[in-house]
Amino acid sequence: MKYLQIIVDELKGDKVIWAITIFLSLLSILVVYSATGSLAYKSYGGDTEYFLIKHSLLVVISLIATYLCHNIHYKYYSRLSRIALIISVPLLLIAWQFGTTLNQASRWITIPLLKYSFQPSDLAKLALIANLASMLSKRQLSIHEFERAIMPVIIWCGIICGLIGVSDWSTASLLFMTCLLLMFIGRVPIQNIIMLIVVGVIAGMFAFTFGQRGQTVRSRLAAYTDATHVPFQVEQSYIAIATGGILGKGIGQSTQRNFLPHPYSDFVFAIIVEEYGTIFASFIIFLYLVFLYRSILIVARTERAFGGLLAAGLAFSIVVQAFVHIGVSIGLLPVTGLPLPLLSMGGTSLIFTGMSIGIILSVSRSDEEFNQDGNNNSLQRFINRFKQQKSNEPKMKVKRSNTPISNSAS
Repeated sequence: MKYLQIIVDELKGDKVIWAITIFLSLLSILVVYSATGSLAYKSYGGDTEYFLIKHSLLVVISLIATYLCHNIHYKYYSRLSRIALIISVPLLLIAWQFGTTLNQASRWITIPLLKYSFQPSDLAKLALIANLASMLSKRQLSIHEFERAIMPVIIWCGIICGLIGVSDWSTASLLFMTCLLLMFIGRVPIQNIIMLIVVGVIAGMFAFTFGQRGQTVRSRLAAYTDATHVPFQVEQSYIAIATGGILGKGIGQSTQRNFLPHPYSDFVFAIIVEEYGTIFASFIIFLYLVFLYRSILIVARTERAFGGLLAAGLAFSIVVQAFVHIGVSIGLLPVTGLPLPLLSMGGTSLIFTGMSIGIILSVSRSDEEFNQDGNNNSLQRFINRFKQQKSNEPKMKVKRSNTPISNSAS
């Protein structure tokens, strides 16, 4: 109990967000182990613990990243985001032209010595959201000046979303929606937001024409609009959800993991429903809503524009991605390939999600410390003022009488 209290004291910021993050991260170890059991057995000679060890290590790294990022004051992310944004441009170009191809898309850069695949779009997404929040917060007094305040924002959004879209249309679309939300919250005039939409359409046409996923996007949209045919992966997801029922089949009892493509990432929510049931899956959805609500409270309480825009953009990106993933699993949206934040198996996506949550907690932590210091300073000022008033009050002099007190008994 003593060590648990020490850990809780070390975790600053919103405790509810911390609890949700830790719970979903630990739950993902069970879910991923179950979803990848058959794959590990087939691909690694019966070593069913391979993905369990790998994902558990990534979960630990993600939580460490959350802790480290929440200990850094969020004001430093303004300058770091600009550096990361500049670095991400050549990395996206390298991944597009020379990257490792997986699932018919070059999204990864393999680090030679470590043999680890790095996805630059995760870095670019986090950098663009943070830098966009920084640019909008610094331009609040000149927000109506298009060339000075809005033009750099639109250019960066178009470049990054276009470069991500050539290999990952879904991530680029989600990031573009986040940029629109930040511009709306940042009091950007409607005509300038429309200008961003025009630039986004141009960037989307570029990605659609010259990118690697144009044919995939066409086929997925055609399958989604075809009422007479259900895509194979969606059909298998339906079966997993239908057979799961209210209480589920039990942990590790999934059968659709042997038929559903990418059950550990793209359709992990279907595996959760199959094994844990509809009630537990509804609880997962509730946790994402609570995460969004607590993040909105952080935005409302922050005293600075940058902190509010930063927390809002990152929280919106995480929660909307979660609901897009859930919508795909239940057939409400076309297949996207987006993972479920904190629950799907992933490398850089899991780590950068942890970093994003750490930055949100940094905003919460910094504002709590600021308010606490403000309250302490107010109390100290009150005490000092009280002492000063007491020192300025005239002191009453008591005149002693030299007449001896008579004894009544005499």
